[in-house]
Amino acid sequence: MMYAVVDCDNCFVSCERVFQPELLGKPVVVLSNNDGCVVARSNEAKALGIKMGVPIYQIKDLCTQHDVQIRSSNYILYADMSNRVMSILRDEVGPGRLEQYSIDEAFLSIELAFDYRQWGEALVKKIGMWTGMPVSIGMAPTRTLAKAAVWFAKKWKGYNKVCIIENEEQREKALKSLPIEEVWGIGWRGKSKCDYYGIKNGFDFTEKSESWVRKLFTITGVRTWRELKGQSSIESVLTGDKQTICTSRSFDGMEQDKGKLEMYISNYAAHCAQKVRAQKSVCSMVTVFLQTNHFREDLPQHDAGLTVTLLTPASSTNEIVKAALRAFRACYKAGFQYKRAGVIVSGITKSTSIQQNLFDELTPEQRQKFNKLSEVMDTINRKMGNDTMILGAQQFPKDEKTGEQLNFRDLIKHDHRSKCYTTDINELIEVK
Repeated sequence: MMYAVVDCDNCFVSCERVFQPELLGKPVVVLSNNDGCVVARSNEAKALGIKMGVPIYQIKDLCTQHDVQIRSSNYILYADMSNRVMSILRDEVGPGRLEQYSIDEAFLSIELAFDYRQWGEALVKKIGMWTGMPVSIGMAPTRTLAKAAVWFAKKWKGYNKVCIIENEEQREKALKSLPIEEVWGIGWRGKSKCDYYGIKNGFDFTEKSESWVRKLFTITGVRTWRELKGQSSIESVLTGDKQTICTSRSFDGMEQDKGKLEMYISNYAAHCAQKVRAQKSVCSMVTVFLQTNHFREDLPQHDAGLTVTLLTPASSTNEIVKAALRAFRACYKAGFQYKRAGVIVSGITKSTSIQQNLFDELTPEQRQKFNKLSEVMDTINRKMGNDTMILGAQQFPKDEKTGEQLNFRDLIKHDHRSKCYTTDINELIEVK
């Protein structure tokens, strides 16, 4: 048994380049929601010294000087392109052999009767031909070694996008060249601890005893240690249902109007509720937080947060939005200009284990009605697009200039967003 990691190269930038070939070879950055910070960079942008997470206003002069192409995040496009790549991979390895780790990365379980390199290079070519997305592949007897292999495949052109670690000599050579911060399971968070003990690369880590690793890095570190030594110890990368779900945004500018903030909170809570239902769960706690702009020292500061506990765990949009608004109204203070707000739902359990509370303000019939309404909303929004059907509390005012009804997405700044070429019939690519 071998494991393969398939990783889309510079995923967000590559998605943009598929439909805008004029971006090829140019430095490109993709920004976070509200065009705040850099969340993706092309190799050309990295070469200019542009760091991940840097606010765009700090590098405006650099972008102008080097003609850096700026794009707003377009997650609808990125998710669709990811689904296309994952579909090819599922067809390639068969059912039950793919674990999607993130939007741009997947683990495959493979057993081949022919050359692994031949298979890998053919798969890279196939994905590029069918989707336009460049990918790199790493293969090894364990998932952690496969992650190491894909790092080499992306970093060195000589591997032709495919790196394989399949024997002891290759394993030792690779680990001696793999910086400790690039070891999956250690990363930058564990680097300082490793530096303290003189561990500079993956091989140094494997030279420590298992008892030493267990003492300082717990059982998670032991699994990483074993995997680096070629012993498969991670059964699955799928972590199961989320135990907390958060939806938050930084505003375009600052906001102090209570009515508009209530609409933001309502939308954040509705999106959390939708995610809870998607994993067939319920939540028992709803938390709202508000933050002013800490960088504006000339303005008064106020950070607040409050949690509302639901007597009976729920997943309906109505109940979660109502709880969020209760929390918001209790912690909101007039006179402050807020920069960020969010909703967190927690205390998540399976929807099959709900126990009605004796003092619940809703009857079982009312709760069933709310749940049915939420199911209808989910069905319509899946078919017609997100936020097609919303609660009245989520409704934003009309645009003052055009008179058109605004929705949640309209209020997120995206001055450089490309079209949704693959999902919106009104934004299909034009051929001249």
